[in-house]
Amino acid sequence: MKRFRKVLIANRGEIAVRVLRALRELEIASAVIYSEADRDALPVLMADQAFPIGPAPAAESYLRMEAIVDLAVSIGADAIHPGYGFLSERAEFSALCRERGVVFVGPSPEAIGGMGSKVAARRRMIAAGVPVVPGSDGPLDDFDAARACAERIGFPVMLKASAGGGGKGMRVVRAAAELAEAYRLARAEAGASFGDDAVFLERFVERPRHVEIQVLGDLHGKVVSLGERECSLQRRHQKVVEESPSTVVGPELRRRMGEAAVAAASAVGYSNAGTCEFLLDAEGRFYFLEMNTRIQVEHPVTEMVTGLDLVVAQLRVAQGEPLGPEFEGVEPRGHAIEVRLYAEDPFRKFAPSPGRILWLRLPQGPGVRCDAGVYGGSEISIYYDPMIAKLIVWGRDRVEALRRLGRALEELRVEGIRTNVPLFEALLADADFRAGRFDIHWLDRKLGAGELAPVERAGLPDLPILAAAIAHYERAQSVAAVGGGAAGSRSRWRTAARRGGLRSGSWS
Repeated sequence: MKRFRKVLIANRGEIAVRVLRALRELEIASAVIYSEADRDALPVLMADQAFPIGPAPAAESYLRMEAIVDLAVSIGADAIHPGYGFLSERAEFSALCRERGVVFVGPSPEAIGGMGSKVAARRRMIAAGVPVVPGSDGPLDDFDAARACAERIGFPVMLKASAGGGGKGMRVVRAAAELAEAYRLARAEAGASFGDDAVFLERFVERPRHVEIQVLGDLHGKVVSLGERECSLQRRHQKVVEESPSTVVGPELRRRMGEAAVAAASAVGYSNAGTCEFLLDAEGRFYFLEMNTRIQVEHPVTEMVTGLDLVVAQLRVAQGEPLGPEFEGVEPRGHAIEVRLYAEDPFRKFAPSPGRILWLRLPQGPGVRCDAGVYGGSEISIYYDPMIAKLIVWGRDRVEALRRLGRALEELRVEGIRTNVPLFEALLADADFRAGRFDIHWLDRKLGAGELAPVERAGLPDLPILAAAIAHYERAQSVAAVGGGAAGSRSRWRTAARRGGLRSGSWS
């Protein structure tokens, strides 16, 4: 077992900050990459080293596999942590790291490849005895094959892109007369989105829940389940709110779903953190959807109810450490809820709101955690996902967690851009949401019917905070005038930052 001395983070934003914090706790040196758009980003300020990787577009920066691995080798990094998104589920990137002698903090390329194709994964799950939704045995090469399969399993059915995710290439078909056009559109969208127009077909489960199981495997063949997350609050197949535990999953169902997830991961020799996603119907039957072979955006809710640090666990597993007894028989304690804060206006058709954050106040207090990749003055770029932060709350039960979420949203202030906070305030005022009565299509139905509306926000009085900010600014201006103006002030700040440990290879 070799202990890491330095890890390169091949990502940006809040997940880069999250990994940096884990490295700091493990006393491992950190390095990050950054695009031209992220030169002044929070991970660049926090890391021990920061290196430019290219222009703003992701294809010219964060997706440059060869350049990233070359950089890791040149700076003496033992490992690369890919975070989520970008290169995190690219089997060829994991393989390239292995070829160059750099540890990929994630599963093997074989495991990623084994779960990367939904059709191939489906076949593996059937062989492993994991329940799957009735459907086609493989890609549907032509319309005749699609029609025969649909007639065999019965309508309604859903067409899905084999290589896809995020709702791309998906079509619900409720009658035979709709199938031909849906098949054509699904293949066209799959080809345009993923470069692979293969589609397959499954029975459409009416109003299901989306429940996922967090798994963790070590390099010694051990795989464990760490409980479920409720991810049914979705808009156009994109998660909006996540919880743990699910309000509809009891101890026995949790055990059976956990066993299925462990079987699924073991079928591909899985190691490191991963998530098995399931559909759960009203009768308690669950069906394997797919496996995400990376750390998930919503991993903090699992951390909050288990007391485990999943990113630290990722790093230790990647070093070759076996999973310890703390990962055995894990049961949720209390209730955690996560909301994703985006720079968008939910009541203006979710219009993006890029720009500079003029003022930021993140909530604090008992049971509140905020994973952010920004600060006051940060620019929300048009080039990347507009997530600002993740707000996570914990309570002894769901009622307390909801109360804390409401309090945290009141404390939160983001000035200069619009955010989706009004959507969460509207959800908190909705009786069905508060009672846990929803499914994966519930939010789309509510929004489409106009049944969620902005709630008048009382919030906390900002006058004392504004007064303190003005006083601080005036003092800073006085110091700058004595010490050589704004340029001198910035120079002293950078010197202080370096002395304080914010060392970077990118300062100009």
